[in-house]
Amino acid sequence: MKMLDEFKKFLLRGNVIDLAVAVVIGVAFGAVITSFVKDLLTPLISIPGNADFSSLTFTINGSVFRYGSFINALIAFILIAAAIFFLVVKPVNALVERSRAAPVPADPTTRKCPECLSEIPLAAKRCAHCASPVSPVA
Repeated sequence: MKMLDEFKKFLLRGNVIDLAVAVVIGVAFGAVITSFVKDLLTPLISIPGNADFSSLTFTINGSVFRYGSFINALIAFILIAAAIFFLVVKPVNALVERSRAAPVPADPTTRKCPECLSEIPLAAKRCAHCASPVSPVA
């Protein structure tokens, strides 16, 4: 019974559910990108009249080498990578860059001595370098 409770606790932990949602959305998004590449981008770059290279083969000693399928897979990979980069990565990076606020400077802990211009603590009553009296800053 204890092992079953541990398994239930494992399944209901946030990480597992987040990962499951990410996988499902990733598969659905992959289908959209694959369709975009196959139906819209590949016809744009295909050799006139031939968008499918899978029929390209050569034979050596009775073995058929289907290099056309490899060319199709390579073109699909490059187009999918380009689509992901230009339609997802670049826009997301731009949004993240815009949303980053400028870092807020930390409150200063030191100030310059009016006599010797060396750095002294804000609460100092006398400069440690030149020994001139200074008024402390609250």
